Amino acid sequence: MNRERRKNLRGIADQLEELKASLEELQSEEEEYRDNIPGNMQGSERYEAAEEAISNIESAVSSIEEACSYIEEAIGE
Repeated sequence: MNRERRKNLRGIADQLEELKASLEELQSEEEEYRDNIPGNMQGSERYEAAEEAISNIESAVSSIEEACSYIEEAIGE
């Protein structure tokens, strides 16, 4: 792979890392929201929706990590 394509891939990987950090921040906020739901409302629709959102964000973060790994392999690092 030539230098220009490596540079472009590096830029994409950097963007993905920024997106991952943003997702992790949102996940943390959603976890805090869920944790502040009163105990008697655990199991409620609100609580379950927060749990599902957290799970989906975790999956998105994992997918971004996997994509970054593939990009690193393509770059040869």
